Amino acid sequence: MKRILFAATGALLLAVLPAICNAQVDPKWKIHDPNRPLPTVIDPETPSTQDSPGRPPSDAVVLFDGKDLSKWAHKDGSPAKWKVENGYFEVVPKTGYIYTREAFGDCQLHVEFSEPAPPKGEDQDRGNSGVFLQGLYETQVLDSYQSKTYADGQAGAIYGQYPPLVNASRPPGQWQSYDIVFHGPRFEKDGKLLRPARVTVLHNGVLVQDNVELTGPTAHGKRPPYEPQPEKLPLALQDHNHPVRYRNIWVRELKTAE
Repeated sequence: MKRILFAATGALLLAVLPAICNAQVDPKWKIHDPNRPLPTVIDPETPSTQDSPGRPPSDAVVLFDGKDLSKWAHKDGSPAKWKVENGYFEVVPKTGYIYTREAFGDCQLHVEFSEPAPPKGEDQDRGNSGVFLQGLYETQVLDSYQSKTYADGQAGAIYGQYPPLVNASRPPGQWQSYDIVFHGPRFEKDGKLLRPARVTVLHNGVLVQDNVELTGPTAHGKRPPYEPQPEKLPLALQDHNHPVRYRNIWVRELKTAE
């Protein structure tokens, strides 16, 4: 019976692995081939502390260096109106989302944020903001420290689709981090969905989204279907009328999986 179960499991894995994996072994190289090109050498990031942000990896595109918002703009292209001071920037309520001036596709994104202290409000009206991959797929930013809301809307959630595996929130006023690995959707020439988007999220170093498959763009109270889109689009941060602070934002573009 065990052999049958193992065989069935193996067959199932072989059937689904091509659909869930972005990387596969390259058959043109022998195992331990000394002629195989070596990976590019980079300087890795240094960790942040509560007092100061870390240093991004040497191959990252730095989206905020603590000085200005020159790499961000509002949707109409006008300069970002959010407040910059003391090495961070803060949402200015009712000024609107901000978007990166550069477009990105598959990527590794690092974002640090701090919730307002002392806390105000409750449920979704408590330190609400969001990190949008390609401006469409939101990882929720919220003060979820000892504060209850619906599961797929708390900090670390893929909004409206996936609750986080655990609540890893720190108290308001402390710096927190998201490390997000994103693989965007792909479409056939006729617009048919070829590959859905997938997201992995670490919240304060804890895995909270494990390579989840998105049903389409995120939205409040609905699940919009995929529509054909470019492979690269700007990232966005949400103005939800709360003075959430951000610092140390960088992104590493990932090679397109063939």
